[in-house]
Amino acid sequence: MDKIHAMQLFIRVAELESFSRAAETLGLPKGSVSRQILALENTLGARLLHRTTRRVSLTQDGMVYYERARDLLSNLDELDGMFQNDPRSVSGRLRVDMPVAIARNLVIPQLPAFMQQYPGIELELSSSDRLVDVIREGFDCVVRVGTLKESGLVARSPGKLSIINCASPDYLERFGYPETLDDLASHALIHYASNFGSRPQGFEYDDGETTRWIKTGGTLTVNSTETYNAACLAGLGIIQAPRVGVREALRRKKLIEILPQYRAAPMPVSLIYPHRRNLSRRVRLFMEWLAGLIRGYVD
Repeated sequence: MDKIHAMQLFIRVAELESFSRAAETLGLPKGSVSRQILALENTLGARLLHRTTRRVSLTQDGMVYYERARDLLSNLDELDGMFQNDPRSVSGRLRVDMPVAIARNLVIPQLPAFMQQYPGIELELSSSDRLVDVIREGFDCVVRVGTLKESGLVARSPGKLSIINCASPDYLERFGYPETLDDLASHALIHYASNFGSRPQGFEYDDGETTRWIKTGGTLTVNSTETYNAACLAGLGIIQAPRVGVREALRRKKLIEILPQYRAAPMPVSLIYPHRRNLSRRVRLFMEWLAGLIRGYVD
């Protein structure tokens, strides 16, 4: 059992690249974690981690041991619950990340039922527009909207979100309704950029063959989807957003769809996770539950 515990400590340190962060997430003293990892290395007769003042990283032997240890612990977890059909037998920590809108509008309202069904699961739910590092920050599952750029991760897509163009009635009353792409030259687009420094290319649309952009006016750039939608509601310009995210505002006539013939390509919603083999039972159950919610959420 001590070896199993040491493996778990090692995996957390390797994923967070820090003894102090690993100790903090586990509620243990930093010195205790460091000593146990050192004892594990002495037992194996191999150096698993490179240690510097700023971070720790895996050695070549550490990379091999990390993969084998993850597989072994996953197998043990599965073995423990193989003959237990009681949902209360599912336990352990789950760390997941998803966009704010999906967390607020979709997951949180349905989460009480999931937590009641699986009371042994401890859920750490991160939600922001920041792209988390799935491996380094130790996430079991991440929801991403848009084209994926990460490599070495496993992805499954429950569906896509249709994108619409919309503006507030106040904005349209002041600046008029654009009816053609040429009209956009005299309109303000609210720009969205996850990282400041590079200005978005403009109004995006799919012509049936490829994605194209039209330059527009607009001096406001934001890096939060919440702020993006709020700026549109305040009459600051046009946005291009997933329909589900503005559905209520459309229903209440606080936003109005424009240029329906010029829409951006639908955005895929993806569940990504770091390992294909030997997913723990709690991760599989949560991902199946989440995929079901998303399939009912996408267009």
